[in-house]
Amino acid sequence: MGIGIAMAVMATTGLARAQITTDPTRPATGFAIEAPEGATAGNQLQSVMISPTRSAAIINGVTVRLGEKYGDAVLVRVAESEVVLKSGSGQQVLKIHPDVEKRESGKVRP
Repeated sequence: MGIGIAMAVMATTGLARAQITTDPTRPATGFAIEAPEGATAGNQLQSVMISPTRSAAIINGVTVRLGEKYGDAVLVRVAESEVVLKSGSGQQVLKIHPDVEKRESGKVRP
């Protein structure tokens, strides 16, 4: 009887572990994010990673390190809110928040 209980506990624990390994941040099935009005198709900068040893960007879900090729372009600059891709036809600046313009604010009152 003790062996049966031990096996049942082990089987239940295995099921619990299998459930825990699913990504809790993954959107539910059938959930879709619509592009904001006025958004353009093409390359979209999703994130940047900057450290003393490397810089990279996530463009359309692909991690691209500084100096690596993305399509026919090379990632030549990584900044905290934008990156630059350079190709034979010119360069493309991708911004994390393309609709947000950073500007200096007025003087802060004490």
